[in-house]
Amino acid sequence: MSYGIRLEISGDYALFSRPEMKVERVSYDVITPSAARGVLEAIYWKPQIRWIIDRIHVLNPIRFTNIRRNEIDTKIPLKGKSGVNSAMKAGKGSLGIAVDQHRQQRASLLLRDVRYLIEAHFEILDRRFEKSGPDLSDNEVAGKHLDMFNRRARKGQCFHQPYLGCREFPARFSLIEPGDSIPACHESLRGERDLGFMLHDIAFDQDAKTKKVRSATPRFFRAVMNDGVVEVPPFHAALA
Repeated sequence: MSYGIRLEISGDYALFSRPEMKVERVSYDVITPSAARGVLEAIYWKPQIRWIIDRIHVLNPIRFTNIRRNEIDTKIPLKGKSGVNSAMKAGKGSLGIAVDQHRQQRASLLLRDVRYLIEAHFEILDRRFEKSGPDLSDNEVAGKHLDMFNRRARKGQCFHQPYLGCREFPARFSLIEPGDSIPACHESLRGERDLGFMLHDIAFDQDAKTKKVRSATPRFFRAVMNDGVVEVPPFHAALA
């Protein structure tokens, strides 16, 4: 039995930053699998499951626009006397940033009027976290999670507002029911288009005892769009 879902998302603006651009933000042509996974987790996240993106349908033409935004050139340190860790241990501290002293303008090349359809499924990670106990089969547990996601997506419910790359660009979403057809892509997206190397997701290496993350390695894949559809390979097949 298949436990896949289809979700349509759209927004006025989107910014899926390319990691090779250090100062100015430049977006990929389409949404990345990691950003699509973030949208699904914003609607329904549980430690028992892992969302896997199968394919991405690009429905609207790819249009870019350029804006300038005020940003800050620093961040609150994690370690040190004036860091977050010290303030948490002491119960007090000054963690503020004087915005007027660290403000700078940066340009961003972002997408506008985006609309995608995400096809994805989930895997059951560990049955020990299930409150229903061992009396249910794997199919029943997976069906329970699928029903909860579908119910939340139909009602527009989410744990936090889904966004398209950056939190200032919220995403609208709607569930595509099993019997509904997939909307056709725009005429300009017909044919094959090589989108180059795209970020797939981040591989985290976690210490088994302390549960601390020792390293985070980005993995990439060669994205090719055929008639508006980007097939996402398995994560283990991506390039580190």
